[in-house]
Amino acid sequence: MNISDIPKVIKILERECALLKTPYVTVVADGVAQDADNKKPFKVLVSCILSLRTKDEVTKAASERLFGLADTPSALADLKEDIIEKAIYPAGFYKTKAKTLREIAGVLRDKYSSRVPDTIDELLKLRGVGRKTANLVVTLGYGKPGICVDTHVHRITNRWSLVSTKTPDKTEFALRKILPQEYWICINDLLVTYGQNICRPISPFCSRCALSEFCAKNGLVNRR
Repeated sequence: MNISDIPKVIKILERECALLKTPYVTVVADGVAQDADNKKPFKVLVSCILSLRTKDEVTKAASERLFGLADTPSALADLKEDIIEKAIYPAGFYKTKAKTLREIAGVLRDKYSSRVPDTIDELLKLRGVGRKTANLVVTLGYGKPGICVDTHVHRITNRWSLVSTKTPDKTEFALRKILPQEYWICINDLLVTYGQNICRPISPFCSRCALSEFCAKNGLVNRR
């Protein structure tokens, strides 16, 4: 795929993804208005941490249970760790995530006046927050420019041969150099949705893919 194909590819993705299930973290961001309590970026941050190594439907249920108990950093920091564990179970690594979330909430309350930072550099100072999560908070939580690269974005852009990188972090920096900024925020939503439903890690549905003509199918062995 050439970078000149991107505008057409994005339009196709928008059309196709409108018919597919949207990732829960995006649903959270779309469903929370920006307010004085800074709840939107906080909920994006929490749900993104819960989503790591966890199926989307489990993330949704765990997030909603936890937000029912605490939807601000102060409220979450006040919860006992075992209560958080029970709320987010069976999310992957729920014990570790409970500890991480409580610690982050305490730092947000004590150091940031219960406001989630709006820059990647500050977010990366929080325990358990990597570039993927930081970019997601900045883009979905605050609407600021950023490119969130998870396994789907990394896999698909390499499968297209749009980039040639070994890690998601390297993919992010490669995309920052070539991708027009108008597509920075939407690329994650679109490719996560498409990656979960069509362009899967193993045996993707190439026969149903509306982007087949643009895809180099780099690294593909089995496909449907």
